[in-house]
Amino acid sequence: MLPISVCIIAKNEEQHIEECLRKIKLYHYEIVLVDTGSTDKTVELAAKYTNNIYHFDWINDFSAAKNFAVSKATNDWILSIDCDEYLENIDETVLQKQMSQSPQSAGRILIRNRLTENGQVSYEQVRVTRFFNRKYFHFEGAIHEQVEKVAILPSDSIDAHFDAKTPKPTYPAPITVLHVGYDGSEDEMRAKSLRNIELLEQELNRTGPDAYLYYQLGQSFMKLKDYGKAYEWFNLGLSMDINPELDYVQTMVESYGYCLLDLKRYEEALQLLNIYDVFAVTADFVFLMGLIYMNNGLFDNAIQEFQKSTTMERFSTEGINSYRANYNIGVIYECTGHKEEAKKYYNKCGEYELAKNRLREL
Repeated sequence: MLPISVCIIAKNEEQHIEECLRKIKLYHYEIVLVDTGSTDKTVELAAKYTNNIYHFDWINDFSAAKNFAVSKATNDWILSIDCDEYLENIDETVLQKQMSQSPQSAGRILIRNRLTENGQVSYEQVRVTRFFNRKYFHFEGAIHEQVEKVAILPSDSIDAHFDAKTPKPTYPAPITVLHVGYDGSEDEMRAKSLRNIELLEQELNRTGPDAYLYYQLGQSFMKLKDYGKAYEWFNLGLSMDINPELDYVQTMVESYGYCLLDLKRYEEALQLLNIYDVFAVTADFVFLMGLIYMNNGLFDNAIQEFQKSTTMERFSTEGINSYRANYNIGVIYECTGHKEEAKKYYNKCGEYELAKNRLREL
């Protein structure tokens, strides 16, 4: 058994807590749960799986709560997950080697976000830094907290403190988690976004201009479908001196592009061509460029981008490099009167319901 403590903070999570803890229990890791004020059965249900349950008075600071949970662990190696995240797979052989070889680096676990779109379940995947040795890392940030290097004396052999704008020493940890938090009702999602916006604005007032906080504010307004506000925050973030190699910067650029499409600012979106060579490293960005060309009536260019996206391995949204791209090619061919070509690409989409509907129509 690997010396890992799984640390979780919770508040009124009776809907998810048992499945979350049951999945962890399969690996026999220590479970540390910190409750921040539940009024439902969260604590009672959690007690079936762990005796390590603590209370923390909520102070509108996620890092404070998570660092408190980390302090209660008996192991130095920490895996931090949320109650609505379920462990799917861990390759312990590979993980043990990484722990031995890179103790001063942090592991970026793979999170699969479950989404429902047009009545179909789909998945979006992202790597997030959640596995680390507490001797070298801790959480920072009151909202959308980040795992950062612990500040140390300059004389120490380890690199000095890293902030959110600096790439941390990381590796892709062989840990996969299913996130089901987007399964909630529209009202629940709206309330969560509004709460996040309030906390993010408080953090921004405390810290001053910060591209990462601008990005998170933009994402929150995107979830509210307030694309005008989201555009403003993304624009602020992208106007700062930021490192294009950071994952959140890649996502911010893509979200900015989708904002422009939602706002029907199609010609302005074409300006993303100016940064194509820097950001066309994921199928998601290439697919976005296909949509931008498509909305500007540049169909040959759009088809080229969609086809390119199907050849790329790095992606976040499921289907971006396969059935979604082929579906859009089919739509272009159908709309331009090339029905046989359209059928060809719709047939490449497998069980994608939108493509099956078009085939039935044709």
